[in-house]
Amino acid sequence: MNNTTMLVEERQRDLGNFMVGRLLPFKKKRQVGPFTFIDHMGPAKLFEGSYLDVDQHPHIGLSTLTYLFEGEIEHRDSTGTVQVIRPGDVGFMTSGSGVTHTERTPAHLRNGKTSIMHGYQIWVALPKALEDMKPQFDFYGAADLPKWEENDLVITLVAGEGFGRKAPLRGYSPLFMVDVLAKKATHLYLKDQLKGEVAFVIVKGGITHEGETIEAGQMLISKTDEQCCIELQEGTQVLLFGGEPLEDEPLLLWNFVSAEKEKLQQAKADWQNKLFPKVPGDDTYIPFP
Repeated sequence: MNNTTMLVEERQRDLGNFMVGRLLPFKKKRQVGPFTFIDHMGPAKLFEGSYLDVDQHPHIGLSTLTYLFEGEIEHRDSTGTVQVIRPGDVGFMTSGSGVTHTERTPAHLRNGKTSIMHGYQIWVALPKALEDMKPQFDFYGAADLPKWEENDLVITLVAGEGFGRKAPLRGYSPLFMVDVLAKKATHLYLKDQLKGEVAFVIVKGGITHEGETIEAGQMLISKTDEQCCIELQEGTQVLLFGGEPLEDEPLLLWNFVSAEKEKLQQAKADWQNKLFPKVPGDDTYIPFP
């Protein structure tokens, strides 16, 4: 690896009945563009007694982006939103000044049968000027996303701008998220296609960069947008994240993101004192760790 790239190994952690792999943040790199947190969920088998059940918890200063390859998640939040997110869909909850939400296996999948859950949850930090915006939830079905084939690649623009196209989900600062699947061994040319920092998250298969193979469970970060070409093995699937870094570097405290330490501490106190809005009909509560 040269000094314009970084290689990140996925780190495992528990999420209730679920094991997830955390890719971002890590010690040497806190953000990639406005993306500040990336969790890899699964692939995991769900069955009676091990469904996904993430109880009510809070956020400020960010948007959460949920993108699945397999399985379904029922999202509920304190704005009153109830939405089932399926493979290829994009759920985008913007917390702004404060929101709470839950994530669960939908009722129709709690039937005793085994199902598979696999996807990513990503946090996108809000620009400082928008940290206190009103919370909202946006949903984009898989059929609404730009999708095309070129050079033996199936490319889906999940969010932002890239490859001369625009996704319906634009976000609140210059960013992109792209899903790339290689039908055959081929090359992905990026020169002039994306703007800003770029992270390559290998979902399956492997990519080759400067003679070194990077495999599933790893993330390659390019600190420059001049990266021209990546070699993909047949069947490889890669997610590209990135964009322009925010002017004010975001700080993290548990589920809270802000450019100001005082806001993080206030959010902590508000959650401990149960002052956040609640998900309608839900009395669950995850304590501040």
